[in-house]
Amino acid sequence: MDLDVLMTPGHLISLAARGFARLSEARLKPLGFGVGHLPVLVALRDGRASTQRDLARFAKIEQPPMAQMLARMERDGLIERAPDPADGRSSRITLTAAAEARLPDAVSELLRGNREVLRDFTAGEAGLLVSLLTRLIASLDRVASVEASPAARISESGD
Repeated sequence: MDLDVLMTPGHLISLAARGFARLSEARLKPLGFGVGHLPVLVALRDGRASTQRDLARFAKIEQPPMAQMLARMERDGLIERAPDPADGRSSRITLTAAAEARLPDAVSELLRGNREVLRDFTAGEAGLLVSLLTRLIASLDRVASVEASPAARISESGD
């Protein structure tokens, strides 16, 4: 597969992701949200995570950037923290009433943006795109996991 580097899946997906991020950011900003907030807001709303560690895992980002984002979200009145009764070193994170009230509008705006961008796709094509991207993300996670394993580091060092 001899492709121009600008026509590789990685580059094209990166361009598409940046385009979606710009579009989404413009739609979310008036509601007081940012694109990076959405995985956290949805995880908290749906009960999928309630600690910083679990939110970082859910959003697939490292703990330090998650801590920074949560501090900004708390400052902006989107989340609240309370001591975790089961673990005094941890805190439970919940959405504020204001964030819960605005979240449906944010989700609606994101879905509207997706519909507009995919207007020229058939329902089957849009479904196939989601399926392929989901498989791609799983493959990326698998490769990253293998490369992060101690065995991979040993084999790379030639030991």
